[in-house]
Amino acid sequence: MTQAPARPQSGSTFESLNPATGEVVGTHPVQTEEEVRAAVARARQEATWWAGLSFGERKAHLNAWKTLMTQRLPELADLVSREMGKPASDAMLEAGLAVDHIAWAAGNAKKVLGRHKVSSGLLMVNQSATVAFKPLGVVGVIGPWNYPVFTPMGSIAYALAAGNAVVFKPSEYTPGVGGWLVQTFQEAVGRPVLQLITGLGETGSFLCRAGVDKLAFTGSTATGKKVMAACAETLTPVVIEAGGKDSVIVDADADIDAAADAALWGACANAGQTCIGVERVYVHEKVYDEFVSSITAKAAGLEAVEGGKIGPITMPSQVGVIRSHVQDAIDRGGRAVLGGPEAVGDRFVQPTILVDVPEDSLAVQEETFGPTLTIAKVASMDEAVEKTNATRYGLGNTVFSKANGMAIAERVRSGMSAVNGVITFAGIPSLPFGGVGDSGFGRIHGPEGLKEFTYAKAIARQKFKPMINLTSFERTEKADKQLAQVLGLLHGRGKK
Repeated sequence: MTQAPARPQSGSTFESLNPATGEVVGTHPVQTEEEVRAAVARARQEATWWAGLSFGERKAHLNAWKTLMTQRLPELADLVSREMGKPASDAMLEAGLAVDHIAWAAGNAKKVLGRHKVSSGLLMVNQSATVAFKPLGVVGVIGPWNYPVFTPMGSIAYALAAGNAVVFKPSEYTPGVGGWLVQTFQEAVGRPVLQLITGLGETGSFLCRAGVDKLAFTGSTATGKKVMAACAETLTPVVIEAGGKDSVIVDADADIDAAADAALWGACANAGQTCIGVERVYVHEKVYDEFVSSITAKAAGLEAVEGGKIGPITMPSQVGVIRSHVQDAIDRGGRAVLGGPEAVGDRFVQPTILVDVPEDSLAVQEETFGPTLTIAKVASMDEAVEKTNATRYGLGNTVFSKANGMAIAERVRSGMSAVNGVITFAGIPSLPFGGVGDSGFGRIHGPEGLKEFTYAKAIARQKFKPMINLTSFERTEKADKQLAQVLGLLHGRGKK
C-alpha cells in the first residue's frame, strides 16, 4: 500500500536557485494548510476596510505603490534576473510594463465599475435602472515563474483596483519576487491588503480550498485542470491563463525583415519561456525562402549564455521536453537550419529553427516553451489560418501583411492577435488578455479584467407608478389586453 506524501510541517523551508548557476538566491517557508487559511482570514479582515474606500482613495494607495516600485525598479529587475534567469534588461522591461498596468487599473476602475444608468425599456419606463460592479471579497492569485512580476500583476492590480483583498502565491521558482511585491505594497499602503503565501504545489491547492472568493491561475494547462478540480469542491470560480502554441503568419506582401525580426524575438526572448511566445511560423510560398534566409541570418549571432541576450531554462524538467520535441521533429523528417538536438544543454538551449516538420509532430502541436520554432511554407493565407487554428490552444498570434493583416487576424481562433508587431497586445493595458480552448478562459487586463474580479449589482428604482401594474395580483383583464397591445406594437411587426 502506497503511503500518502507527508504534509508540510510548520517551519519547513525550500530554496530558490539561480537557474544559470545553481546558486541559492533565497530560503522561504513552505506554509501549511492552517497557515494558508490564516492568510486568507487576515485578507478577509482587510477586505472590509479596502472595499469601504472610494475609488479615488484606492487609486491613491495604488499610485503610491506604483511610485515606490518605479523608484526601486533596478532592485526588482536584479532580483527577477537572479531568481528566474532572464537578462537584466528583459527583467526591467517586464517590471516596467507591470507598473503601467497598475496605473491603468487604478485610473480606470471608477469609470468601468462605478454605478451607471442603463435603459429600462418602454415596458418598464417608470423604472430607473442602474448597474455597478462590486468586489468579490478575497481573490487568490497563483503566479507563474516565467514572468513573475508582469503576469500575476494582471490579476493582482486589477483585483485590488476593483476593491478586493488578495492572497498571492508566487511560483516556487520565484518566491523572492513575490515577497518583494507584497513587501513594497505594505510599505506604500500600510495595511496587509495584499498577503503572501509561499510553498510548493500543495500550497497552491491549499489556497484553492481556503475560502477565497475567486482564484486566478497562470501556468500549464495540466496544472490548470487540477486547480479547477480543487476549486470545484467549494464552487470557487476561476480564471485560467494556461499554455499556448502561438503562430506568426507571414503574407506575400509582408515586410520580411520586420517579420523575421519579430518572429525570432518572439521565439527566443525569455529563452522561449513565454505563453504568448512564437512557436510556429506559416509563410506564403512566394516569400518563404527569403524569410528563412533572413531569420537564420539574424539568429546566427544569438547565443544562450550567462550574461547574454538569452538566459537559461528556469525549470530543469523543461529541458527534457524541449529536447524531445526537437528530436521528434528531426526523426520525422524535419530539418534544423539552426541548432538542433545538440543545441539542448543542461541549463541553456541555443536558438533552434526547424523546417519541413510534419504538422502532427510534437514541435507543432505541443507547447515547447524553449527558444525553438518551426517554419512551414503555405500556398495561401487560407492554408495559414487553417493550420494556425489546428491546435487545441488559442492564446495569441501575430500576422504580418501590409494589405490584409486585420482580415487575417479576424479569422484566427485566439484571444489576442497582433498585426505587424509581436506580443504588442500584452503591453496595452486597455486590451483584455486571455485565451480559448486549452489556453484557458476568463480575462485579465482592460475593462474585462477589472470586471473579472467583481459581481454585477443591478438596481431598479421606481420613479413613478406604472400605467400597467404587472407585478400585482390585482392586475385586471383590461391590463392584460393593454399589455398584449403594447407588446404587439413593440415586437409584433417584423423589422427588416
